[in-house]
Amino acid sequence: LAKVTRVEPSLQAAFIEYGGNRHGFLAFNEIHPDYYQIPVADREAIMAEAQSDDDDHDDLGRESDDGEAEGGLAEEERLKRRLMRRYKIQDVIKRRQVMLVQVVKDERGGKGAALTTWLSLAGRYCVLMPNTGKGGGISRKITQATDRKRLKAAAAALDVPRGMGLIIRTAGAKRTKAEIRRDYEYLLRLWETIRETTLKSNAPSIIYEEENLVRRAVRDMFDKDFDGIQVEGVEGFKEARDFMRV
Repeated sequence: LAKVTRVEPSLQAAFIEYGGNRHGFLAFNEIHPDYYQIPVADREAIMAEAQSDDDDHDDLGRESDDGEAEGGLAEEERLKRRLMRRYKIQDVIKRRQVMLVQVVKDERGGKGAALTTWLSLAGRYCVLMPNTGKGGGISRKITQATDRKRLKAAAAALDVPRGMGLIIRTAGAKRTKAEIRRDYEYLLRLWETIRETTLKSNAPSIIYEEENLVRRAVRDMFDKDFDGIQVEGVEGFKEARDFMRV
């Protein structure tokens, strides 16, 4: 959970304090339109325009992030493009504004971390994008037609909420419907935990740390064939126990 310290019109970006007295770089196109401070009436008018655009003509054959051809741009994507054409960052983002950001690239040397507000949560077999309404997709690295067909059916059966996106990772290629569902449900619970923690926190504050070693090890190795897991040290044990509860 971070705070805008400076809006830079010449770069069309904002500098963000995200904890530990560190500042990151947030480009305008990495800011979700929900954070734009514009009158509700203006937003509704733009949404109506985007909707009528879609009725007039579909943008057929666009390639999505996961390599699937989609018929028609996602409603959210059209709204984002219209908003970005109409506004500059200094019109819609204000100093001291609070937003939930994800670190995409860590800071290197004198270069601050690169941030985004388009969040993605990686599970063992899936990636959940809680505020990207792009529907579902399959990793383009999964090339076998039978796997793709089976996984498409598995993704369709999940009934992902409107306004969220889900991609099935390469690691999910040979997994069953039940395994994909379990991972997806874990990610939904994780997102709920992140939301609850965010609402109780004051910026700048760390909300969730994906690169934690204990969590990653448990996430990537635990399955139904395990009798138990041994964890070294009290801190590591608490981390693993809390994660298993999720």
